[in-house]
Amino acid sequence: MNKFICLLVSSLLCLQWVHADQGYRIEVKIDGLNQTEAYLGYHYGEKQYIQDTVQVNENGSFVFEGDEALKAGVYLFVMPPDNNFFQLLVTDEEQQYKVHTTMANMVGDVKIDNGPDNALFYEYMKMLGSLRPRGDKLNKDIEAATDEAQKEKLRKELAGLGDEVTAYQQKLIAEHPKSLTAAIVRSALEVDIPEFEGEMADYDRWQWVKAHWFDNISMGDDRLLRSPVLFGKIDHYVNKLTTQHPDSINQAIDRILGMLEPAEESFKYYLIHFLNSYAKSKIVGFDAVYVHIVDKYYAKGLAPWTEDEQLKKIVENSDKLKPLLIGKTAPDITVYKESGESISLHSLEVPFTVLFFWDPDCGHCKKSMPDMLKFHDKYKAKGVEVFAVCTKVGKDNGKCWETVEEKEMGRWINVTDQWLRSKYKTIYDIRTTPQIYILDESKTILSKRIAATQLEEVMDQLIKIRSEEKDVSGSGK
Repeated sequence: MNKFICLLVSSLLCLQWVHADQGYRIEVKIDGLNQTEAYLGYHYGEKQYIQDTVQVNENGSFVFEGDEALKAGVYLFVMPPDNNFFQLLVTDEEQQYKVHTTMANMVGDVKIDNGPDNALFYEYMKMLGSLRPRGDKLNKDIEAATDEAQKEKLRKELAGLGDEVTAYQQKLIAEHPKSLTAAIVRSALEVDIPEFEGEMADYDRWQWVKAHWFDNISMGDDRLLRSPVLFGKIDHYVNKLTTQHPDSINQAIDRILGMLEPAEESFKYYLIHFLNSYAKSKIVGFDAVYVHIVDKYYAKGLAPWTEDEQLKKIVENSDKLKPLLIGKTAPDITVYKESGESISLHSLEVPFTVLFFWDPDCGHCKKSMPDMLKFHDKYKAKGVEVFAVCTKVGKDNGKCWETVEEKEMGRWINVTDQWLRSKYKTIYDIRTTPQIYILDESKTILSKRIAATQLEEVMDQLIKIRSEEKDVSGSGK
């Protein structure tokens, strides 16, 4: 008997492999559809892509087929020219099936042949569709009701309708736990947030929601990468629920990638997504997130799909940014005044230093100069010194001093390094100008790469913070 069972299991496994080798074949027929062309699309992260394009056949059907099996997920039957669509599920087991419906009632009339997960999904959609008119009517009746007792009765009825949906969802998940339909339905379930009281109630509620945000979504399920549910869930967690500070964002990303790790394709997609997002971020200080991602994942061999040359560039870029992150001590450079006298950045003994890299031929620098001069005149007495490094080198270096005189820039410290002995362009990664850093008395980077028009606002905040810190320190004594 045991031998028979083993042979049966082996046979079933072989049949599954044979089925996968057959590729995919999805036949869709829609009564009343006049278009002759249709697309098979699919969700992938935050976007949708076209998998296949076919023409209608002599039977009025659209047949999508290929020799290689499709990756599991939520696909779309797309009808040009308006690109209306309805959804199709593809799983490892469900690659060959037929769909028949009507333009008049796509969901209600749908029939699935040889696609149990799709049939389950559309049974669920039909259930929601059947309850929607009742829900819409109840909402309208509640809005129109003037008697509070009547409103309460209608609200209870609406809540009962919600309970009916929840019961259906829970039954579906319990009876078909491994189906793609169950994974999608589960991801839409809301967690029951407990009541919080006291002065910290809002904070405690926020922390609880963060901790339980992914309770109902199978983060290690690669099928959800090709679905409309995963990206929105992750994006909301990172950009809405997480404090927008590099340290907090780093923790959020690490948590997400840790949960995604069993799903190799999802892990790859989101690691690349986060790297690119923070490489392009214009938000001051968010380059620290990019550096964190590179150091923790790319530099440690956790992105094996990256080509060697590209990986080298990513790591080198991170290494350039690392010493320039907010909170780091600005690298010291020794440069030269017009007289030839040398001066180092760290030799300045002032509460705040604005390190300003500029070029006399740079259009943005010319636009920034009036704001820079106005800023200097207003904040000089508040302990702010401008250390302006002209980036012209070689024989063009003379333009620096001509511009200093022409623009009346002599009121602050002007320096150059004609032969780049200090290597400041490499050290500060000067690829474009103008570039502005704000440093404190210890030359710690407080802010950077902001526009001249933002200087006053940022400096006011820094001075206010410094004043509050002194007040706290003084009261502590």
